[in-house]
Amino acid sequence: MEQEPGAGQLAERIDHLFSVVRRPNGEQHSHEEVAKACREATGESFSATYLWQLRTGRRDNPTKRHLEALAAFFQVPPAYFFDDEQGDKIAQELELLGALRNNAVRQVALRAVALSEEGLGTVNDIIDTIQRREAQRGVSNDNTG
Repeated sequence: MEQEPGAGQLAERIDHLFSVVRRPNGEQHSHEEVAKACREATGESFSATYLWQLRTGRRDNPTKRHLEALAAFFQVPPAYFFDDEQGDKIAQELELLGALRNNAVRQVALRAVALSEEGLGTVNDIIDTIQRREAQRGVSNDNTG
């Protein structure tokens, strides 16, 4: 069911796109870069400030064309903004794609493909143990590079 996204939800979804969908070098897209692409796509006014306001929840009234342009720039379907179920599913897929940009994560995933179910279970147990230890030590988790 399509409905207008709430300001908080819209801001979270836009911010999530910036956080996960990055340039090939791993850096976030700039507000100006995205706004310019949206202006070119729609022919309408779309400033970096306006985009920042949408991203932070200070504005919550984008036009349908603006949301479609944002969706096109970040290569997600427009339903990402309107449909809770689709939006959540797409957000999970974006998280996975973002994680796979990290070469070390990608190497582990590719090697794990050849493991048996038992082997995968063992790898998951090891990862759980390491995550607990790192959480106790306050080790930061940054999988963007």
